[in-house]
Amino acid sequence: MSETPSDTELMRECLREAAAAEQAGEVPVGAIVVRGGQIIGRGRNSPIGRCDPSAHAEIVALRAAGAALANYRLVDAELFVTVEPCVMCVGAIIHARLRRVVFGCADPKAGALGSVLDLSNHPAFNHRFAVQGDVCSAEARELLQRFFRRRRGSDDA
Repeated sequence: MSETPSDTELMRECLREAAAAEQAGEVPVGAIVVRGGQIIGRGRNSPIGRCDPSAHAEIVALRAAGAALANYRLVDAELFVTVEPCVMCVGAIIHARLRRVVFGCADPKAGALGSVLDLSNHPAFNHRFAVQGDVCSAEARELLQRFFRRRRGSDDA
């Protein structure tokens, strides 16, 4: 019997998804949905390629997990994502009924799990979920910073 993967191992899967998004010219954010230690959904940012403003890595992964389970309720599932989710993604997390979200680096401009807002325990919502941040945050942050340095034409690497 195999052991349950650690948060760090699972976040490394997200980082691979983020690198693939970067290769496609998208902002490098990657996500996976895990249930019972198994990955049931994968996603990477793809709003440019899909011409879809909702194609954030989290939404893509949640859609894949829902399709895999033939159910939009992802009870007992966890979302791992390289960057703190935005308001739109947290809304989807709440509707999916995830039990936990693990993210890499904080998003001081749009993060909705503690940086700008914290919707994980908002009294208006009838679903609560655990949040763990700062898992492989340096790697996630570096991916983003490198991407935007290159986009601005100021990459020293």
